[in-house]
Amino acid sequence: QVQLVESGGGLVQAGGSLRLSCAASGRTFSSYAMGWFRQADGKEREFVAAISRSGSVTKYADSVKGRFTISRDNAANTVYLQMTSLKPEETAVYYCAARAGDSTELRYLYRYWGQGTQVTVSS
Repeated sequence: QVQLVESGGGLVQAGGSLRLSCAASGRTFSSYAMGWFRQADGKEREFVAAISRSGSVTKYADSVKGRFTISRDNAANTVYLQMTSLKPEETAVYYCAARAGDSTELRYLYRYWGQGTQVTVSS
């Protein structure tokens, strides 16, 4: 079992930056691949980024490549999502997720989810 708590969301102007954090507790954090997803009002939850257990492999949705960076600190049991050049259409609740396996963009393969943090990008 692992518990996930996101933080760092808020209101930012278009073109601005935010860094999200996801703190994990419970079993060994380094045993889990981590992912970030987002869900806008009325839309399905979509993949944003994922990182392997060691941090050596990262994956990104095409829409965020070059602007978002996922990273992790296994000593601190935390995964991060650095977001730059934010767009109004990226307003959503951002969730982190964990799975005991390889990193993946497939939402249904993640077993553990946080409660989410709201990111609002104003135009």
